Amino acid sequence: MTDRLMLLDSASLYFRAFYGVPDTVKAPNGMPVNAVRGFLDIITRLVTTYEPTHLIACWDDDWRPQWRVDLIPTYKTHRVAQVTAVGPDVEVVPDPLQVQVPLIRQTLAALGIPIVGAAEHEADDVIGTLATTATMPVDIVTGDRDLFQLVDDSREVRVIYTARGMSNLEIVTDATVVGKYGVLPTQYADYATMRGDASDGLPGVAGVGEKTAATLLAAHGDLAGIIAAAEAGQGMSAGIQSKILTSLPYLAVAPTVVEVVKDLPLEDVDSLLRPVSADGRRDAAALADQWGLGTAMTRILDAWDSAQAR
Repeated sequence: MTDRLMLLDSASLYFRAFYGVPDTVKAPNGMPVNAVRGFLDIITRLVTTYEPTHLIACWDDDWRPQWRVDLIPTYKTHRVAQVTAVGPDVEVVPDPLQVQVPLIRQTLAALGIPIVGAAEHEADDVIGTLATTATMPVDIVTGDRDLFQLVDDSREVRVIYTARGMSNLEIVTDATVVGKYGVLPTQYADYATMRGDASDGLPGVAGVGEKTAATLLAAHGDLAGIIAAAEAGQGMSAGIQSKILTSLPYLAVAPTVVEVVKDLPLEDVDSLLRPVSADGRRDAAALADQWGLGTAMTRILDAWDSAQAR
């Protein structure tokens, strides 16, 4: 069986689980466990469908790194619940989800799924580093299209895109990105920089939308080529030239914010999917009993056993 690494954009998936499973799903003590059960079921489906041999849960150790905020102060501003003087700002997270995150980490530990994060970096940066340095094909599971910049058919890196729901997953390859946006994955970060993204607080270049950004990249290759053409007054209309030149201060810093980091000094982890140890099964059973995880835990343990039988 060919080795394949699956990288989970963990927060993206447990948010999806929280909103996709009714909050009436509760533990015996009354605490909601809908995100935990939903997250376990998501992993079960992914492992069963795509048959990875290795699995890592990538984590936001800092969901809004200060170095990104220093470059673009509006970065994720609308998602800030509280700015802290030391450490990551507090993200707006529904209380019924927030209390489940430690339990999600406990269940992952019991199942032997390594959690990998990095100080002052987002899960996207962890994913970028692991996908870039992997020596096997990679599946990135996310609802964040920013990670399309990592798609690379030549290295068998693809995205399993969850935005349309777990029953309608989309495999994103080079051809998918070109078909959807008219740019190559290697151009996607520059494309996103120009287009902007309200969900991340990125203003983009005023007056330059998706079609114009794709046209400019087709003509000039990358953002540096577009800026050079604008400064030379060649290869674009006077109106577009003016928009690019007006946005030069933004364009000088935005690529660093939009591009995922690919060279974090991450520690090696054992990501091989293997049978859950006796201690792990005991811990998993105890968690399932205490928190009412029931069949969600049973299904994922069965999926692990099936993975070993392949």
